Amino acid sequence: MIFSEPRFLVFFLVVFAVHWALQSNALRKHWLLAASLFFYGCWDWRFLFLIAGAATTDWFVSLRIENARAAGKKTKSWLLVSLIYNLGTLGFFKYFNFFVDSAVVLFEWLGLPVSRVTLEITLPAGISFFTFQTMSYTIDVYRGELKAVRGYLDFLLYVTFFPQLVAGPIVRASTFLPQLDVKRKFEDVDVHLALGQFLSGFIKKSVVADMIARPADEVFAAPQDYSAGSIAIAVFCYSIQIYCDFSGYSDMAIGAARLLGYELCRNFNFPYLATSITDFWRRWHMSLSTWLRDYLYISLGGNRGSRWFTHRNLMLTMLLGGLWHGAGWNFVIWGAIHGIALVVHKEWIRVVGAGRMPFFSRLVTLYTVMLAWIFFRARTFGDAWTMAKAWVVLESPGAKEVTLWSWSAEHVMWERFAILLVPLLVLHVLTNLNTHLWLRRVLPSPLVTLLLGCVSAMALAFMPLEARPFIYFQF
Repeated sequence: MIFSEPRFLVFFLVVFAVHWALQSNALRKHWLLAASLFFYGCWDWRFLFLIAGAATTDWFVSLRIENARAAGKKTKSWLLVSLIYNLGTLGFFKYFNFFVDSAVVLFEWLGLPVSRVTLEITLPAGISFFTFQTMSYTIDVYRGELKAVRGYLDFLLYVTFFPQLVAGPIVRASTFLPQLDVKRKFEDVDVHLALGQFLSGFIKKSVVADMIARPADEVFAAPQDYSAGSIAIAVFCYSIQIYCDFSGYSDMAIGAARLLGYELCRNFNFPYLATSITDFWRRWHMSLSTWLRDYLYISLGGNRGSRWFTHRNLMLTMLLGGLWHGAGWNFVIWGAIHGIALVVHKEWIRVVGAGRMPFFSRLVTLYTVMLAWIFFRARTFGDAWTMAKAWVVLESPGAKEVTLWSWSAEHVMWERFAILLVPLLVLHVLTNLNTHLWLRRVLPSPLVTLLLGCVSAMALAFMPLEARPFIYFQF
């Protein structure tokens, strides 16, 4: 069940109606917990035991940590229990075959052939997200930055809350758990704001991302057949697709949570306008970048040491961040490109200084980010190398051409969609700059509702017939 399909809208309407019909805060939380477990169970009910196991382990471990600290005992062993359980579970389901296959290749290269052991392991939806979420809670309790929550059901709701469960944002317990203690009032919900954000995400995903994915999919499927210009178009299209797809999901998650009276953290802030790669990571997938900073980079030592020590920590953080995204060497290379870029930027600031040539800096940053996306999206390293070569030195073995307009003959909607790209971009900017708040003060409420209805009709008219899964569901 994905946010952009009709059955989710039916599901959410039922959850929304019952949630606000219940008068007791406890009953509301129990209802949301049941709805969240049902939502996750729709993916694969067997993995309900997995997410419940992660929540139960970290809830119990955090209580043990707090009790041990009160008794003057050591707490690190309990933290290790949480880390071993969570990282072990994540490693088995996500990386088992990757590490086995890599080991087999290594032994064969050394002249020591070994048998290949492969299991058919289904990747649980959202495992990377809820694992990082529960780990952050336990680490915060271990550091003394957060009190352990006593109510198990409250903690389970924090972990499974369905708007952000499958693809984030990665919500901190310090942000979400206090909200559970306060009874929500419907009159405090800014319905227009929540609907506008959900609608903005819906348009970005179902209209822009799913439409512009077609030329990207065609070229990435066989890059050796296409010219350098076509490869550049595909990289450009994929860069738009992944941003609109993932930020669209985040907007829909934040909007859905707001309709239920809860606030989630912002996850994107115009990342392609970043003036440096450091600035990019302050704007892109902000809940992950701050998680990596607070729980990995700082734990490795951060910038508390020589500059080479800091560079090492940056590289390790981005390499592991790349591996977090997927079990493949292309993801590691993607992380390495970002790590190298971060190190180069730090050295540039040290030698030259910051704040020079902002327009040129934006172009270089965007160029580097798009280069990295090639490795993120390509099916194999060979495909990625072919496309990266075309992107950097404008050389490609193929001559086949693809343009944005070539889709108009087969997909009549594409021409009209292209015409609407500018108004859609304007709508995106207005939504993210909160300009709509000013419009709502100027315009009467019925007119705002009418405008939302018109935008909804436009989105439904231009969305493809077949809904695509969100890209980040695979992580």
